[in-house]
Amino acid sequence: MTALRKPLSIVGAEPETDENQRILEAILFAATEPVDEKLLTARLPEGVDLQEELKKLGDHYAARGVNLVRVAGKWALRTASDLGHRIAKDTPPPKKLSRAAIETLAIVAYHQPVTRAEIEEIRGVTISKGTLDALIEMGWVRLRGRRKVPGRPVTYGTTEQFLVHFGLDQVGDLPGLEELKGAGFLDDRLPAGFAVPIPNDVSTLRDDEDPLEEGDPELDPDSK
Repeated sequence: MTALRKPLSIVGAEPETDENQRILEAILFAATEPVDEKLLTARLPEGVDLQEELKKLGDHYAARGVNLVRVAGKWALRTASDLGHRIAKDTPPPKKLSRAAIETLAIVAYHQPVTRAEIEEIRGVTISKGTLDALIEMGWVRLRGRRKVPGRPVTYGTTEQFLVHFGLDQVGDLPGLEELKGAGFLDDRLPAGFAVPIPNDVSTLRDDEDPLEEGDPELDPDSK
């Protein structure tokens, strides 16, 4: 008796993709920016467990050229980190920041909310107004409010765009003291008591901050 053969359409076929996975995949591929969970939930059938579907999709892409990642509390499909160098030549080079801008951005990220005077105190040198203006123009730094002290200086913090650009889910994912040491950014022989602050970019103003008001000259670049 001749052995039965499997239909050609079945041989080597991949498992059928779940419809919910296809919906999420299509949304994330089409999006130009990370997508929040509220929108994803609205696109799925009622009652679907979004977290479970995201986990399955993440597992599906874990070993592929693109990965499912969470940035700024949202979701996106991004080039796998180990392949970034292979496609770097096909992407425009990022805008180079001056040393002053890099140091200022780091201080804002770790010490926010922080004023210009506090940034200068931490750096040990003065900074030009243009340095902060450039970081604001890039969308990485924002004006938060005004400190409740004489002179009411403006306080600065990072933005969602900052998190997206650097692939962070939250500002608390910035490297801590031991990670910075391990990466060679800090010397092991640090002064006693030296510590890297735990960053916090909570959007609500602190007790020592007043909100910026409509008509505030800091909100109008043409007034400077």
